[in-house]
Amino acid sequence: MCGTVRYYLAIDIGASSGRHIVGWPEDGKIRTVEVYRFPNGMKETDDGLIWDLETLVMNIRMGIEEAFKYFPDIVSLSVDTWGVDYVLMKGEKEILPCYAYRDSRTGPAIPEVHRRMPFEELYRRTGIQHQPFNSIYQLYADQTAGRLAEADAFLPMPSYLMYRLCGGKAHEYTEATTGGMVNAKTGEYDPAIVEALGFPRHLFPKLRKPGTVIGAYRGMKVVLCATHDTASAVEAIPMEGNELFLSSGTWSLLGMKIPSPLTDRKSMEAAYSNEGGVGCSLYLKNIIGMWLVNRLREELCPGKPWDEITAEAEQDGFDGLVDAEDPDFLAPESMKEAFDAKLAAKPASTAGYFRCAYRSLADTYGRAVRTMEACTGICRSKLYIVGGGAKNNYLNRLTAQATGKQVIALPMEATAEGNIKVQIRADIQEAGQ
Repeated sequence: MCGTVRYYLAIDIGASSGRHIVGWPEDGKIRTVEVYRFPNGMKETDDGLIWDLETLVMNIRMGIEEAFKYFPDIVSLSVDTWGVDYVLMKGEKEILPCYAYRDSRTGPAIPEVHRRMPFEELYRRTGIQHQPFNSIYQLYADQTAGRLAEADAFLPMPSYLMYRLCGGKAHEYTEATTGGMVNAKTGEYDPAIVEALGFPRHLFPKLRKPGTVIGAYRGMKVVLCATHDTASAVEAIPMEGNELFLSSGTWSLLGMKIPSPLTDRKSMEAAYSNEGGVGCSLYLKNIIGMWLVNRLREELCPGKPWDEITAEAEQDGFDGLVDAEDPDFLAPESMKEAFDAKLAAKPASTAGYFRCAYRSLADTYGRAVRTMEACTGICRSKLYIVGGGAKNNYLNRLTAQATGKQVIALPMEATAEGNIKVQIRADIQEAGQ
C-alpha cells in the first residue's frame, strides 16, 4: 500500500438527506470531499409513512457514478444510515411497503410486546431505552399483520442498501443493537426475546462486526462500516481522552463510551441506551434534535437562511421552554401548534419559536448530562459536538451554559469519516494477512 493513494467511498444517509463522500489518508488525517448529495424523506401514503426504496437505491447508484468521475480507483464503499428501520424480504423480493420509524403502527404492538416480556426484563437483557419505533415493536406489528409469515429474512436499512449493490446479506452489530433485541452481554440477538415474542428464529442471523467484507460492486469491495450513523460518528471524533459527545442532527445522540453496558434500574428509569460502538459500548440518550427547528423552518419560513434564523432567535426576548423529549414533537402535523400546546404563553414572533426550540434543546442537554453523570458516577469536563448542529454557534453557546462543559464543536462530516476510518482499517488488515 506504500506510495499509492487509496480512496474509499462513504455513503452516509440520514432521514432528511444523503451524501457520497470520498476519503483518503493523508498526513495522519482523513481528507474528504463530497461528490454527491440528495434529498431523502418519508412519504405519506395510504399505507402510512414509508421509505421510497427505489429512489434511495437510484440515488446511491447515481452518487457512485459521480464518485467514479473524480476517483476512478476507489478501493471500497460502505453505507451507514439511521437506526431501527429494516426491509422485509421473501427470497430476492422486498415485502412492501417499507415502513418508516415515525409511522404510528407500533401503538397497539407495544403493550402486547410488554405483556409477553415486561419492559424491565427487556431492558435488563438489552439495555435499550424504550422508543415506540424500536425494531422490536415494528417487527411485532409486522407479525400481527401477517407480514412476518411471508418473510424469510429482514435486512436492516444500511444492510439492505448494500445488498442491492452486491447481493450480500448481513446484519451488522452496531445497527442491530438499536432495535432492542440484541443481548447486551453476548452481543448477539437474544433467543429468549425472539422466543417470547414468537418471532421466526431464522430471521435472526449471527451478527457481523464492522470491517467485514460482504461482496463487491463494480470492482469495489463492499464493507460493513459501523452502519449505525451514530456509531460511525463517534468513531471519527478526535477526543482527548474519553469525553462526552453529542452527535447533533435530526436526532441528538448524547453520550459517552463505556467498556460494558449498564442495564441497571437507574439507567432504565433515566431512559439511557447502551448501543453498540466499535470496540466499546455507547451509553447514550436519544433526544429529538434539529428536527424541531427543521420542521419549524419548513412551516414558518421555508428557504430562509439559517444564519438569519439563529441571529433573530438570539435577539428575541421570548424565554419559554418546552421538553424536547416530549413524544408529541415526534411527528406532529404542525410543529408550531405542537409548541403552542406546550407553552403557557405563545411567542409573539417567528423568531420566538426558534429561540424556544434552541433554548429547550440546550436545557434538555444539560439535564441529560447531569443524569448521565449520576448514573455512571463519571464526570467529564468536555463535550464534543459533531454533525450539522455543530455549525450552530448560538446553540453551542447555549449548550455550554446549560451543561457547564467546555464545548468543542467540530463541524466535520463525522459520520462519513468514521465510515471511512473503518474501511481503511479493514483494507490495512486485509493487506497484512
